This record gives sequence, structure tokens and C-alpha cells, in this order.
Amino acid sequence: MSLDTIRDAVEEATGVRPEGPAQPMGGGCINDAFRLGDFFVKTNELSKEAMFEVESLGLTALHQSNSVRVPQPICSGCDSALAFLVLEFLPLGGGSTSSQETLGRQLADLHRNTADHFGWEQDNFIGATPQPNLQSERWIDFLREHRLGHILHLAEGCGYAFRNAAGLLDNLDRFFESEPPPSLLHGDLWGGNAGALKDGTPVIFDPAVYHGDREADLAMTRLFGGFSPAFYAAYAEAWPLAPGHEARSDLYNLYHILNHAVLFGGGYARQAQGMMDELLRRI
Repeated sequence: MSLDTIRDAVEEATGVRPEGPAQPMGGGCINDAFRLGDFFVKTNELSKEAMFEVESLGLTALHQSNSVRVPQPICSGCDSALAFLVLEFLPLGGGSTSSQETLGRQLADLHRNTADHFGWEQDNFIGATPQPNLQSERWIDFLREHRLGHILHLAEGCGYAFRNAAGLLDNLDRFFESEPPPSLLHGDLWGGNAGALKDGTPVIFDPAVYHGDREADLAMTRLFGGFSPAFYAAYAEAWPLAPGHEARSDLYNLYHILNHAVLFGGGYARQAQGMMDELLRRI
């Protein structure tokens, strides 16, 4: 990709033309990334253009919630070789107990942004995996059809088979005493998608936005670690979780472990089967 294509797109969007060389940066396991002036740029193959477009929409939705800081999207596009997404560059520094407390409160504020349905305005991606967001009136229906049922179908297409998966899907109502509100979620909130500026301001990024049970975001923060007790205490003070959230946490994280099986292979499939077995024992 010619950097001039990106420079032209940024200049058209902002009136500022970024100068200087591209500075390579970590972009995760999916994209290549670099800094260009005051902008953060992701690139990928042309087929990923839609992924960048919906990431931009998700970041805009999070920004408009007036809760947690996110890098603002600048522009996206492609040339004959690659697709790109340009974001505001935010220099991250070290986290602290104070920034974790602030993030806990701000995440609760994010979740207070609710809709009258579960799902989102369009489909998006969880990592590189397509994520359907067809709007549903009932959370259990959405969870069964567009999260667990969907990812199980993809995993089975990769050659994995799971004992009693249908039995788990048929009994999802056993995990719920009441319908949760359709909160605006980050959707992929593990430790690698959160940080803080040097002044301690929390930042979250790389979202997979939709409206769902707020406990799903909290569950994923526990999946791979990276969030302190201060974060959970601040969230609980701002908006306590309902009884039974521990069991639902495993239910929600099953979706992400199955997605890792789709993306990375069989060790995660074995972990998913163990999680399903334990969830079925609980009911």
C-alpha cells in the first residue's frame, strides 16, 4: 500500500496531512499496524475492508455514549492491495489502581446506555470471526441463536464435535431469573483491549459492539486476566451484578473459547467441552 493513499484520506477527513515515516507498532494477531504522525493505522487484506468499517461504527457508538475514552475513528478505505483504518493515536502509559477504579465506574456508565432490543444495527466481527447481530426482543433467544448457536455451528464446520451442546442450548433459561436490560457492550473486553493514558485516563479499543447482557462484558474481563480487584469493586459499587452471575460468566465465556477454537485450534475445543460439561452439571 502506498502511504500517500492513507495521507490523502486523512487529509481529506481532517484537513491535516500526516508527515514523516510510518512507525511499526503492535496490531494484535489480525492486522498490521503503524503510527503515522498523530494517527494510528491498521491495514489488512482487501477482504477485511468491511471489518474495518464496522469497527469504526462501533468506536463511534462507544464514543457517543460519553462514558469511556476510545480512539476516535478518522477514516477507512482501500487501494488496489490493502484495506486500512485510521484512528486517533492515543499514547498509552502505565495503569494504576486509580485508573482501574475509574474504568470500573465508566464501564458501568457505558452499560447504562440501553436499547429496546438485543443485537445491533448490523453484523460485525469478534476478532476475525463474523458476528451476527440480528435484533431480538429476548436475550435468551439472541444468546441461543446469534452467539452460542452461531459459534457452535462455525466450530462444527472446523471439524469439532461437542457432547450435549443441544442440551445446553435448550436449557439456557435455567441460568436466568429475569431478563437483563439490553446494555451497550464493548463486546471483546479482554485485557489486551484496555489501557490507560499517561494521566491515568482509561481507554478501551478493538470493540465488537452490540446490545446485550452487561454481565457478558464483565465475564470476558475475567477470562484472561488484566483487570484488578479495584476495577471490579468500583463496578459493583456503581451497579451491582444480579445473583447467579458467576454461572452466567462461564456461559458467556464459552462463546469466546469456542471462537478461539475456530481461530486457533483444538486445545480451545477441549476447553470448551469441559466448560459445557460443567455448565450442564449445574442444571
